[in-house]
Amino acid sequence: MYKILIIEDDRAIAKAVETNLAAEGYEVETAIDGVSGLERASDPSQDLILLDLMLPKLPGEEICRRLRHNGITTPILFLTAKSEEEHRIAGFELGADDYVAKPFSIRELLGRIQAILRRAAGQKHLLAHYHFADVALDFVKMEARKGDQPVVLTTREFAILRLMVSNKGVVMSRDRLLNEVWGYDAYPTTRTVDNQIVKLRQKLEDDPENPRFILTVRGTGYKFVG
Repeated sequence: MYKILIIEDDRAIAKAVETNLAAEGYEVETAIDGVSGLERASDPSQDLILLDLMLPKLPGEEICRRLRHNGITTPILFLTAKSEEEHRIAGFELGADDYVAKPFSIRELLGRIQAILRRAAGQKHLLAHYHFADVALDFVKMEARKGDQPVVLTTREFAILRLMVSNKGVVMSRDRLLNEVWGYDAYPTTRTVDNQIVKLRQKLEDDPENPRFILTVRGTGYKFVG
């Protein structure tokens, strides 16, 4: 049984979501403010976190930021009235997995939850560790090192690397990266993929302007060699 944590201060919305998730067979827990939500979200046994952005005591963005900084990789789906593109992109940059704007239908929410849980289950069977050049990646602990220095990577950056390294030498189109890392329903753009690749090169390549490992395939996408 999947465990889902709802962090939502609107009691009517929280109750409606909780009731429908329980009816679908999920084990559900609810927190109504950011501080208690962060405490419960830090439990790694949670399978998914539904996180409102506008919360008392601690905003949802800060909860997401702290969880990812502390190595909590539980998928996060934002529930929020902030539907503009810049808010969606900011959420993805923080490490969110999807975004549902209020008001939303329960049917849409359930569909997105199922999609996230399927992706998360699939990623458990991907590569756990990898070394190339002076870079060491631990996809289980979400830790990276370059030489003797730790490198801070976001959850999304780990997911991109894991997918590309698991398909070493294979050209990964931007659409495939969007579909398998973000999910099409999240509505990011190909520019988002390009920005993530630039950041990965800056963190892991000796010469980001002339990368050796994360290569561009012009007109198609990217591939990892190494």
